[in-house]
Amino acid sequence: MTDVLIAGAGISPFGRTEHMTGRQHAVHAVNAALADAGIPWSRVGAAFGGSDAAGLADTLVAQLGLTGLPFVNVKNGCATGGSALVSAVNAIRAGMADVVLAVGFDKHPRGAFDPLPADWGLDDAYGRDGLMVTTQFFGMKIRRYMHDHGITPRTLALVAEKAYRNGARNPNAWRRTPFSADEILASGMVNDPLTRYMFCSPGEGATALVLCAASAAKELTGVPVTLRSAVVRSRRFGSFEVFSPWVPGGELTSVSRDAATAAFEAAGVGPGEVDVCQLQDTESGAEVMHMAECGLCEDGEQEKLIAAGATEIGGSLPVNTDGGCIANGEPIGASGLRQVHEVVQQLRGQAGDRQVPGRPRVGFTHVYGAPGVSACTVLSR
Repeated sequence: MTDVLIAGAGISPFGRTEHMTGRQHAVHAVNAALADAGIPWSRVGAAFGGSDAAGLADTLVAQLGLTGLPFVNVKNGCATGGSALVSAVNAIRAGMADVVLAVGFDKHPRGAFDPLPADWGLDDAYGRDGLMVTTQFFGMKIRRYMHDHGITPRTLALVAEKAYRNGARNPNAWRRTPFSADEILASGMVNDPLTRYMFCSPGEGATALVLCAASAAKELTGVPVTLRSAVVRSRRFGSFEVFSPWVPGGELTSVSRDAATAAFEAAGVGPGEVDVCQLQDTESGAEVMHMAECGLCEDGEQEKLIAAGATEIGGSLPVNTDGGCIANGEPIGASGLRQVHEVVQQLRGQAGDRQVPGRPRVGFTHVYGAPGVSACTVLSR
C-alpha cells in the first residue's frame, strides 16, 4: 500500500470574525498549508473539501488559481473534513495525483444546531419534543452513561476546565480565558447534567492539509508526518445518535468504536501506543464517552484518569491539547482537520506552549457527528 504523508498543514483562527467569510478562512488555511509544504498551488494535482454552511469548496479556485485540477466537494456532517481526508488518501493510493489537498471550512451563526426534522426524513413530533436540539441529545446520552459507569458531574467540569486551559495556550483558539471547575459547574444548567461552559459553540474557521506520496516528499520543504490510516464509518443498528430517529434499549453499538477499531487495525498499532489524541468534545460528556469508545480506556475508568491528570498535556494520555471543540468552537467542516493539524504539530514538536513533553511518536484523532458518522486517523513520525 502506498505510504501517504502530510507535508503541509495550515489553519485560520477559529471563533467568530465578522470581517471574514467562510471562503476567506478557507483560502487563508490553504495558503498556509502550501507555504508550510513549500509548494505553489500549481503543484497540487487534486483537491477534496467542503463545508456545511459556507459554500462549495471547488469554487475556492477563483482565489487559489485556475489550474484546472479536479476539485471534489465533500459534505458529510461533522465528518466532512475527515471524509475529505479519506478521499485525498485514496486519490494518492489510486495514482490520481501524488500531491493532494484536503480542506474543511465553515461559518455558523450564533445558537445551537437545530435543523428541521424534515431535513432528516423524520416526523414533526421529533422536533416538537425537543430531540432535534443538539444540547438535549447530548444531555440524555451522558446522563445515561453517568448512571451506567459512575461518572460524576465534577468530572465533566474537569474536562471543560482542561479545554479552556489548553485553549489559553493556543493562539488560534476562540475561547482563551481559563475557567475553574467550580465556575463551570455554576455557569447555568442547559440540559442536565451539562452546564453552559461545558458546551462548544457553533463558530467559524478552516483547516487545510497537503498530502503527498512518499515519492514526492523530496520536493516539499515541510516536515512530513506519516498518515498511518484514515477511515470513516456510519452507524449500525442499535446505536443512539444525535438526530437519529429512535432511542434503543439494551446494549448500544457505537459508530465511534467502529471507526476507531478500523483505524487502529489499518494502522497496525493499538490504542495503548497513542501518545497524544484529539477526541470530539462537542460537550464535556462527549470527551468522556469517546475515551472509552475509541479504546483508550475502559468504561468508567475516566473518573480516576481525569482526576489524576492523565489527560493533561503532561499526563500519560494527553487529550485535546489545543482546547478541542470547547475552546475552539465547532465549524462543522473544519473540526476534523483541525484535530489532525494539532496532532501534526505535536508529532513535529512544533506545538509551542502546549507541546506534549518528550515529543510524541503516535497520534490519534476522532470526530463524531450527526446522524451517526465518525472519522478517525492514526499518525506517526
